[in-house]
Amino acid sequence: MKYFLPFILFFVFFSCNKRSSKQLEIGNYRAVLKIQDNQELPFIFKVKENNLIEIYNADEIIEVDEITYKNDSIYIQVPVFEGYIAAEISDNNKLKGHFIKPSLNRVVSFLARKNDERFKSKNEASFNITGNWETVFSPNSKEDKYTAKGIFTQKKNKVKGTFRTTTGDYRYLEGIIDGDSLKLSTFDGAHAFLFTAKVTDSSMIGNFYSGNHWKEPFIAKLNNNYELPDENTLTILNDGYKNFNFSFPDENGNLISYVDEQFKNKVVIVQIMGTWCPNCLDESKYYVEYLKKNKSTDVQFIALAFETDKTQKKAFEKISRLKKRLDITYPILLAQYGGSNKKEAAKKLPMLNHILSYPTTVFIDKKGIVRKIHTGFNGPATGEKYIKFKNEFETFVNALLKE
Repeated sequence: MKYFLPFILFFVFFSCNKRSSKQLEIGNYRAVLKIQDNQELPFIFKVKENNLIEIYNADEIIEVDEITYKNDSIYIQVPVFEGYIAAEISDNNKLKGHFIKPSLNRVVSFLARKNDERFKSKNEASFNITGNWETVFSPNSKEDKYTAKGIFTQKKNKVKGTFRTTTGDYRYLEGIIDGDSLKLSTFDGAHAFLFTAKVTDSSMIGNFYSGNHWKEPFIAKLNNNYELPDENTLTILNDGYKNFNFSFPDENGNLISYVDEQFKNKVVIVQIMGTWCPNCLDESKYYVEYLKKNKSTDVQFIALAFETDKTQKKAFEKISRLKKRLDITYPILLAQYGGSNKKEAAKKLPMLNHILSYPTTVFIDKKGIVRKIHTGFNGPATGEKYIKFKNEFETFVNALLKE
């Protein structure tokens, strides 16, 4: 029964009522997701037109153009990702409903009203956290413990930045310091993150919330010299393997393999990804940008998708949607559906020691030799790290092309 909950909610919001449709007024809205510990996870969106909304996270703007009104309700489908908002519009222009991710059976209470203030502060900031922070999530857990690098800038009590991990980043975070209390949030339709912490000028102690299904503690100390492990050393070929091979179907049912003629004597970039993954989205956007600027036919990109959808049909629908929204011209093969568990995914690619992150990128030279494996992706929210990645990527690929 629980798997039908999102569809029941959808039916309730879009019931057969004969009244004329209400529509949202133009302007800024403060949205709130109600999560555990009575916490509120806020974000700002702007209604620009009846069928055009922009979601704001720090320097990120997400344009939403899949919007449906019916009677007194609204359906907001976030681009690329499966998550959507279904809400009722009241007479005073408030929204009440849910944020829903069907494949994971996740439903989060959603409220919104006209406002342009993400977090409300009562006090001036007691500290300035601008700088780099050596961070440990789940510090008391042997199984869940992992490191990160916090990168923040602060002006008065406004804070922007992100946490980088060995597998990617936590997107564009935006928030405030109210006295000694830090609050940061982001919402992109795939993930809804909230970070809360007590801070000093050199320490943080807090909690990380992902929607209403995950919470973990974190600690951090100011360390402007801190660096994470090299992302090019985390994933390697297993002993006994010299090459990288794959053989998976495309959306037309064709089995595509590395031994096919199209990859012969080419530099091949293999992207291990999922359509549900924001870091993969950022990486895909960059690859599209790169291919538009670089027309060499001696380089071939191909993506291997590990999808959470329970059926192959649904998984390919998500792949097609991603390709259309981003104008992706390279093939995306379906490597797995029904879940994105990394241990299960690794069985599909036994030449790798593990799949530590989505995305992971494999660089293969013209002779079929794996020259580098890059774990994770540091997107635009990481600032200088993203610029450095792009420069290193282009330099490395150009060197392979010249061989």
